[in-house]
Amino acid sequence: MNEEYIEIELEEEPIELCKLLKVLDLVEGGGQAKNLIAEGYVGVNHEICTIKRKKLYSGDVLEFDGEFFQLSLSEDAIPAERAVVQSTPEPKTTPQSTANQPAKSKRKRTKKPKRDENTGRRPISFG
Repeated sequence: MNEEYIEIELEEEPIELCKLLKVLDLVEGGGQAKNLIAEGYVGVNHEICTIKRKKLYSGDVLEFDGEFFQLSLSEDAIPAERAVVQSTPEPKTTPQSTANQPAKSKRKRTKKPKRDENTGRRPISFG
């Protein structure tokens, strides 16, 4: 497979994937960019990417509509550090059984008289 890259110079990094598509005039607007990304029409680093606001850095490869774009950083720009992805899974917390927890006390209600002693009418509650 012969891939020719179109080089794109970034003035600052990172840049969000949907914004890059707009800047390169590959789409008409941000809504169209987000829809195309969500539907799987955009590739990043030779994999389909469905993350709309994925951060792209110099060295990344963007694939769209059969064309490949190689991102590079302009000479006067300061490179940003990439976010480190944590590969170790976080320990799952197990829910404690209800037998170990003390029983919750129910709120005690005071009984209201069904009829007013003076008038003989029932009280009206608005709450």
